[in-house]
Amino acid sequence: MATKTKATPAKLHVKTGDTVLVIAGDEKGKTGVIKSVNRSTQRVIVEGLNLATKHNKPSAKNPQGGITKIEAGIHVSNVKAVESTTR
Repeated sequence: MATKTKATPAKLHVKTGDTVLVIAGDEKGKTGVIKSVNRSTQRVIVEGLNLATKHNKPSAKNPQGGITKIEAGIHVSNVKAVESTTR
């Protein structure tokens, strides 16, 4: 029986709080601040960019339901650091 080894997450060139420029994709040419970084999938969430539509079912907390916009991840290879926080 083979054992699975966990791959260590990659070291990325950006981190939370950095200002980045999107260099590829639909949001090309836009800048924003990184809200979160997922090192295992190598994706970043940039504030106000790459918005995706999420449909919410009615619930006790939100009886109306509705449609909300949330930021989706952008692969780290598609962003370039413009201004970084203190390292």
